[in-house]
Amino acid sequence: MGKLAQLAAVKSTKNESFVYTPPEQAYGAVRILVKPNLGYAVKPPATVSLPVLASVLRGLRRASTSARILVVEGVTSDKSAHEIFAYHKVETILDDNMRLAGMDELAMRDYLNKSGNPIRFDKMTAPAYLADFDCVISVGAFKKTMLHDKPLISASLKNLYGFFPPEKYHARNPHARGQLHIPSVPEVLQDIYFTIGLYIHGAVVDLTAKYVSPDERPDRSRGVSVPVGQVVWGDDMLAVDETACRLANEPVPDYIHAIRRVREKKTAP
Repeated sequence: MGKLAQLAAVKSTKNESFVYTPPEQAYGAVRILVKPNLGYAVKPPATVSLPVLASVLRGLRRASTSARILVVEGVTSDKSAHEIFAYHKVETILDDNMRLAGMDELAMRDYLNKSGNPIRFDKMTAPAYLADFDCVISVGAFKKTMLHDKPLISASLKNLYGFFPPEKYHARNPHARGQLHIPSVPEVLQDIYFTIGLYIHGAVVDLTAKYVSPDERPDRSRGVSVPVGQVVWGDDMLAVDETACRLANEPVPDYIHAIRRVREKKTAP
């Protein structure tokens, strides 16, 4: 299976050897939701590679042979989600009981922030399916971009931005989620984790290569691909993203430490 990471509940292996083992919630599940990082019509590593996503779907199907598996994405461009799915040829890796959907097609509900000390949002609006499905998986690409002259690491947690409707969270760009950049992305990620992050059962990070960009627009920038040749997965987004950073030779972002401190404080006896 490859090298077991030092952090609990995390596995890593060479990308060509990746065989996905899902979290326990997937076994015998009736409904499974998969959120891959495919928000724009740009090739990997700015987006998740098709072989990694295909392995995730095969692993979920082995875990539940009759589950309805829904693959969803919220786009940040003038193209529809289905146009972007077609660009990435996602339909070629689906079986007869797997479906594609754009986030704008889903019913929404509010999720309370359970951190005890919200940064900005005491509740956030996202798909109702997050709470209704038996198993939810985040499949992130690994990206290092620059935002306000500071590096931003995107992996399985940052991938959750795609769950939020731009029509509610946009700023100047109607296709983007500018409201989720205030006061900063690392701070808002804390609110995201304690609202919808608590409903994510498994995380995967495609580290076939990392994407390094001089700005925050992977869909338009002159980013470069740096080979890493790994895939990381597990049932704890923070541990998965931390392991991915170490394998990619990148510093673990402060937002992971900040979220973990709050989480440990809430679970302390």
